[in-house]
Amino acid sequence: MIDISESVMQFLLALIVVGPLVGAAAALLPAPPGLKGKSPDQAVLRHGVTVTGVILVAAIVLALGFDHDHPSKMQATTDISWIPALDVRIHLGVDGISLPLLVLTALLTFLCALYSYFKMPAGPSPKAFVALILLLESGTLATFAVLDLLLFFLAFEMVLIPMYFLIARWGGEQRAKAAWKFILFTLLGSVVMLLGILLIGLESGTFDMVALASDNGRGLSTSVQVTAVLAIGIGLAVKTPMWPLHSWLPDAHTAAPTVGSVLLAGVLLKMGTYGFVRILLPVTPDGMHTFAPYLAAFAVVGIIYGSLACLALARPGAKGDLKRLIAYSSVGHMGFVLLGISTMSPTGVNGALFANIAHGLITGLLFFLVGALKDRTGSTDLDTLAQQGGMALYGKAPRLGGLLAFAAVASLGLPGLAGFWGEMLALFGAFEPAADLSRPAFLTFMAIAAFGTLLTAAYMLAVVRRVCMGPHEAEAPKLADVRGYEFAAWTPLVALTVVGGLWPAALIGLTDPAVQKLLAGGIQ
Repeated sequence: MIDISESVMQFLLALIVVGPLVGAAAALLPAPPGLKGKSPDQAVLRHGVTVTGVILVAAIVLALGFDHDHPSKMQATTDISWIPALDVRIHLGVDGISLPLLVLTALLTFLCALYSYFKMPAGPSPKAFVALILLLESGTLATFAVLDLLLFFLAFEMVLIPMYFLIARWGGEQRAKAAWKFILFTLLGSVVMLLGILLIGLESGTFDMVALASDNGRGLSTSVQVTAVLAIGIGLAVKTPMWPLHSWLPDAHTAAPTVGSVLLAGVLLKMGTYGFVRILLPVTPDGMHTFAPYLAAFAVVGIIYGSLACLALARPGAKGDLKRLIAYSSVGHMGFVLLGISTMSPTGVNGALFANIAHGLITGLLFFLVGALKDRTGSTDLDTLAQQGGMALYGKAPRLGGLLAFAAVASLGLPGLAGFWGEMLALFGAFEPAADLSRPAFLTFMAIAAFGTLLTAAYMLAVVRRVCMGPHEAEAPKLADVRGYEFAAWTPLVALTVVGGLWPAALIGLTDPAVQKLLAGGIQ
């Protein structure tokens, strides 16, 4: 770690939040600043790589300068009055819970910008595409950095418009329908969520998330907490997404361009679960205690439902789309995150946070790989990929096939890879939930979720068998194997998946002190 002054840390965090927004505006200028290319389109794509690269470097320096001896303490804080009449403040800060999500967002956005520079999705001018990617990055980073409830809501909503246009203008078949479904579900959930935020702010007299967490619900009656958890929880559950509010996700993923799917799965879904941890657990503990068993029940239903949907799509003759299958797998994986949160125990919440990061890395890699398959074959339909002797990727494109198999076994939770620890800790949390929760109920939830891991292994291995291991015809043409820019975009995800699996303490050491403090009565 390196010693960086607090003022520099504050500057870095402000740059991380505001920099992409400035870059988005600059991308729309007649002559975008930055590196010049052979054409205006190439110049603006380079501009996107440059801006996201600067933000990634700033996030890494912020992580290196972070005081790892005190990860439960809010660092790099900025607190400026914005709307005095409502006591709304521009309050920024990071701790061990939000820092990994900031770095993950910066990394995935940079990799998407790099990938798009070489493989721009078909659609309108790259100017708007780059501006929307940067606007999406700014809103996501702000969600993880702000410490005011109203600012959180604004950042939470800021990502909806760019994602809508990324799907509607650069997506594939049925993109208009998928984009409208995405925006309607998320906006309706957000309206209900805003009512819960206003209820907390008006009843407590402040929207400051640090003050509210430190109060730990003592200034809010049980009825207010229950109402707030129900209202805010619905909005967060739609974004997560939690069964049965998930139906927008498969359509959005299927229609979205490759980088849109990577960002949607890798970072946007994390905004919902982050809200549960950052807002509901510390601010409304009594309300969360009331709803925790119901949240766990919905979570395990989502695990089983997502897995069964994937199995149905993976069977021969089902006309299953591989992107849609991975989207349904996200419903199951995020079910483990919600199960961990519902235990209200340090073990479960740490597992949820770990699973968040692991899912972002692994599912981001899966969507990159499926996008590459579609570029080479023109289809993501499993029957099409498996027909006439099978794709046999191991023979036609061995590196691509090996990476797909790696991502699949990482997704099913193979020990030694990052996907294993989050799910295991979530199950351990359900085995020993918070003292005032029903242990028999959570043991039942744990058993159901554990069965879900077997279903996950079944459908992922079925995908690998059908796409990678079919009998290879000698005369079948070869497919282009992993290209240089793909290697550059995917290697960090592979490396971090391995590092996370072999050295989980690197992440848990950051999150655990912050989670302990948060559950014990707030943050500093």
